[in-house]
Amino acid sequence: ISFNTAESALSSLKNCQSFINSGMDMATQVALDLVESFNDEEDVKKMENVMLEYAKMDRELNHHIKAFEETINQVKREKPENLPDLEMLAQEKFLELESRNSESDLQRNEKYIYFQDQLKEMKKQYRGNDTIELIDEDIAVTRSQMNFICPITQMKMKKPVRNKVCGHSYEEEAILEIIQTQKQKKKKVRCPKMGCSHVDVQGSDLVPDEALKRMIDSQNKQ
Repeated sequence: ISFNTAESALSSLKNCQSFINSGMDMATQVALDLVESFNDEEDVKKMENVMLEYAKMDRELNHHIKAFEETINQVKREKPENLPDLEMLAQEKFLELESRNSESDLQRNEKYIYFQDQLKEMKKQYRGNDTIELIDEDIAVTRSQMNFICPITQMKMKKPVRNKVCGHSYEEEAILEIIQTQKQKKKKVRCPKMGCSHVDVQGSDLVPDEALKRMIDSQNKQ
């Protein structure tokens, strides 16, 4: 195949990533819906298996993309007199990458980690645990409501984001404004949550806290 065909195939592969991402986002939403509506744990487990299948597809797709990119770059760099079989070279690189696969790769998929994190938060809220049963109900409710308050604005959050590094949540607009302001001053941002030792909050560390948003929305409806 020619360079143009190879680069066109590469572009198509990258487009496929958006479909996998959408599928993983949808599976996460369905799993959170199941926990919220107190569905059987087995149904939630099925969604976890769906996420692992998506993670496997994502890994395979990334290997295809990497194999094509490395092949194209290698041939352009070496400039051989006769153009080699790009498809065969890319396939060899792909099989080499696939040979290093392990199950732990899937557990490290970013969207799978997010799925597990959000699921854990939803289960904590909707199914409770043994320690919560020992706490007075009014105290438990007060503690839960305190988690709805943004440590920056001191108001109930509308669009919470969670920091992947320290686990704390903030109002999205408020934390991004602080990050931007401090960036202009070339200063790091300490996590605004009192007592947190994390001193370098990055915008790339923030993910939507869907579980917390659902809890806040649920309370607002009551």
